[in-house]
Amino acid sequence: MQIPCCVCYTGETSFEVKSEGDSSDITESGEKLYPCTECGKCFISRSTLNQHKNIHTSRYKCTECGRCCGSSTHLSTHRQRHSEEKPFECNICNKRLKSSQGLVGHSRIHSGEKPYKCHICHKAFRHAEGLKRHMAWHTGDKPYKCQVCHKAFNQAGSLNNHLRVHTGEKLYTCSVCDKHFSKRSSFYSHDRYVHSNINKPLLFKTNGTLQSHVRIHTGAKPYSCTLCSSSFSHSGKLKKHLLNSHNEGIYFCT
Repeated sequence: MQIPCCVCYTGETSFEVKSEGDSSDITESGEKLYPCTECGKCFISRSTLNQHKNIHTSRYKCTECGRCCGSSTHLSTHRQRHSEEKPFECNICNKRLKSSQGLVGHSRIHSGEKPYKCHICHKAFRHAEGLKRHMAWHTGDKPYKCQVCHKAFNQAGSLNNHLRVHTGEKLYTCSVCDKHFSKRSSFYSHDRYVHSNINKPLLFKTNGTLQSHVRIHTGAKPYSCTLCSSSFSHSGKLKKHLLNSHNEGIYFCT
């Protein structure tokens, strides 16, 4: 597969390929001339800016989760994530995927292809989304802000996950014990450490660590927030809640 040499990162969920016919929209140095009046983010072309504005206006909004997309194509691709249908099959490992775009991205695992490269440190990625997340480390750009606590995020998905801290919404339910989770990662961790080890006794170095683990099974939450009605099974989760929801505590940079 030949990848154009002029792939430009735009900050959206896709990449824009500039051709000579678009040269009137940008400077020779690739300077971003078109700023968004809503969040201040800048783009190298007017068309990319207009697509970005659709996110703020909620023109293409998912009725399932509320995520806003920049175009009808992006929305259509996003909606496939909510569907259980997986019509596209990998002819190498037979894994089934929901979209042709997902199949193309998956096939790069077998070929080792990484067409999306960071122009700053030259690190390469298989998917555009991977490069998008990586670029945030260089730019520090966080255009998605929580209207409740004003915490900022570099991705709409991260903001949506954070909002569940305020709403208490728990989308992920364990089919074994019916426990609910607000994050997919927490759900997977629960399934892996609780149900995948039913017949394998777990050993712990200290009694405190054992008691902390037992709370997974009992559901006990002895750590309560003094600023709201939330309670937690571990002190670390309480500290994280205080930082994310009430701006109480200290952020440590690693």
